[in-house]
Amino acid sequence: MAREFHRADRVADAMRRELAQLIQQEVRDPRLGMVNINDVEVSRDLTTAKVFVTFVGEDDRSKINTSMEVLNKAAGFLRSQLARAIQIRTIPRLYFRYDETSVRGQELSALIDKAVRADRKHQDDSDSDED
Repeated sequence: MAREFHRADRVADAMRRELAQLIQQEVRDPRLGMVNINDVEVSRDLTTAKVFVTFVGEDDRSKINTSMEVLNKAAGFLRSQLARAIQIRTIPRLYFRYDETSVRGQELSALIDKAVRADRKHQDDSDSDED
């Protein structure tokens, strides 16, 4: 059965593409580094949009908080720019959220790699003891 696409999904996809370009080209705050837009969730009534972002190469929590403040303060400007780019009656109000899933995924991946290395070392040690 084919997946049914709702209007909110199509709007979210269009907003994600446009916001990626707008943040890169129009937001000129030096405190803001490179931003990845991971996802946009638009409410069914198209009044609000949660924009989930990460920052490339940034681990410092204070810098992340500063960047989030910059994005949330620029939300009105970005919304007005979206209104010019996307032809719908009303543009949802933007709320930026830091997406920790990719950071958490990297941490878990590092833990798995560490466990695999330890297991291999243990296996190699036990094989050399048998010889």
